[in-house]
Amino acid sequence: MPPASDPLPAPPAHSRAIAIITSATVLALLYLGREVLVPITLALILSLLVAPPVRWLRKIGLGHAPSVLIAVLALVMFLVGLSTIIGSQVAHMATSLPQYEATVHNKIDALSKLTAGRLEAMQDEAGRVLNQFGDRTAELANEPADAQQNLKASTSVVPVEIRTAPPSPMGVVGRIFSSIWPPLQTAGIVLVVLIFVLLEHESLRDRFIRLAGGSDLRATTEAINDAGERLSRFFVSQFAVNFGVGVVIWLGLVIIGVPNAPLWATLTAILRFVPYVGVWLAAILATLLAAAVDPGWSLMLMTIGLYMVVETVVGQLVEPQLYGHTTGLSPLAVVVAAIFWSWLWGPVGLIMSTPLTLCLVVAGRHVKALNLLDILLGDLPALTMPQRFYQRAISGDSDEIIASARVFLKRKSFAAYCDAVLLPALQLTRIDLVNGLINPEQQVIVRSAIVRVIESLGSHGRRHSSWRRSASVLEGSSIGQVLRQRRESVSGRWQGPLVVAPRSVVLCTGLGTIGDDLATEILARILRDLNIDARHLSIQDIEAIEADPPLEVTRDGISMVYIVSAAPGKERENSATVASEMRRRFSDACILAVLLPALLALPEITLPDPGVNQVVNSLEEAAQQAIARFPGGGKSTQS
Repeated sequence: MPPASDPLPAPPAHSRAIAIITSATVLALLYLGREVLVPITLALILSLLVAPPVRWLRKIGLGHAPSVLIAVLALVMFLVGLSTIIGSQVAHMATSLPQYEATVHNKIDALSKLTAGRLEAMQDEAGRVLNQFGDRTAELANEPADAQQNLKASTSVVPVEIRTAPPSPMGVVGRIFSSIWPPLQTAGIVLVVLIFVLLEHESLRDRFIRLAGGSDLRATTEAINDAGERLSRFFVSQFAVNFGVGVVIWLGLVIIGVPNAPLWATLTAILRFVPYVGVWLAAILATLLAAAVDPGWSLMLMTIGLYMVVETVVGQLVEPQLYGHTTGLSPLAVVVAAIFWSWLWGPVGLIMSTPLTLCLVVAGRHVKALNLLDILLGDLPALTMPQRFYQRAISGDSDEIIASARVFLKRKSFAAYCDAVLLPALQLTRIDLVNGLINPEQQVIVRSAIVRVIESLGSHGRRHSSWRRSASVLEGSSIGQVLRQRRESVSGRWQGPLVVAPRSVVLCTGLGTIGDDLATEILARILRDLNIDARHLSIQDIEAIEADPPLEVTRDGISMVYIVSAAPGKERENSATVASEMRRRFSDACILAVLLPALLALPEITLPDPGVNQVVNSLEEAAQQAIARFPGGGKSTQS
């Protein structure tokens, strides 16, 4: 058993200060240099989107430079067309808005009567009550008002109107040029950087490998290629999904009769890059226009229904098939990233928040120095499943363990759960117990949680989980003994009838340690859930039966014998002796040695003794061997 690892030492104070200063410097550079960094970053992200078409053009025989120019030209034409559509639709909507003014006023009045009518009536009633106490105040207030009216009547005011000269044609051109110059400048920088990034793609990759790879060029190259392919595939899939959503929304709005459908479809496709809220912002704007166009409410309801149906189908069916249920980011990280990048770089940062954060997470998964980013922002669990089991068990939170286990059991078997989660968690517990890191009170909490989890998961435990033992029982007994005694309290000392069909019983026995006892009991429960008549008996029990055999016992009832060892060590030296004894007692039985590996250890593949028919290294393998011997299951276990 490997020793428990020592906790990592705390970083010195000067290291923390350097980290804080470095982080502040990076944030300052990102904020102050946003005019330069935003177009460069946008070009790098677009390069991942354009890279697949460039590779496809090169595969069909075009050179590298022509492929890049054709792909970039197609992207520019697409963006220009999109901008033209948006501009024309916005202009058309601006000229049409006065037509909807009466409908908007009528609906506002109707909503006001429904929501504020009663409140106004209550205010009027309260005003009448207050007026009877304020007559004198009203009379006094009228006197200054009369004086003010007399003053206005005696004073003549001549209104003055200031008119500005109409702008000259050059002035109009200058205003238009000054308004469109900043976005044109940014677009030009993005276009130039994009072309050179695509042209120098291999050179840039080699330079980055030289900087980050050090001596291990193979691992760095593999990491960069994997990250680039994953990011490129994700961005292309996301772009395709958003484009498809825009087309479907456009067709749906045209069918139901909402004006300016291309504008709302384009806005939906763009805002969908903003996580969680983007598509619903577009839906709200389209719904408001539908409410302004239609005197009734049907068009508005159909519009919001269209968005709900399309987003539900895409989010639950289409996206999981293309790039999984999630982006690889935790939901909280997506929200925080959207707030952070929008604060740092404005609306462009909001749209690029998810791609930027995803790039950081991918870098964190492949670069050890950036692993903190993957832990904080990624959607992978911070703890492994055995670690989570152990942490919840030591906290006494068995309900969360059971809930997580049932999610696992929807995909895999109980035996696989024990191999992947339960037994490694028990080994973590044993490591801390040997090192004296668990006090007696925590030991009782952990034992109680483990007993409850095991009894709650198997079908046997579900039938008899209402019977509970007190914590004092768990203090003096091993968990395997407690679980076995609970079954014996229902099914009897021999865990079933002694008169059985020939070769129908599977015998499970351990090598004598506490861990072996628990693993043997778990194996017996796994087999009994498969309707196989498995009995958990110790070597002492078997010797007692041989010394004074019951009259009704079936002599040739044993079909298989499992010898279970859960903790590699000195006790496994006795496995050959135990196997020989079992072969002497049950000469016709199939004897299997279940040698469970230690934490972080490779499975054993050698046979411990010629008397053993086969060696398995997991409970799932052991269960498969029993299923092969009893294809239809044994008799239903009487419990």
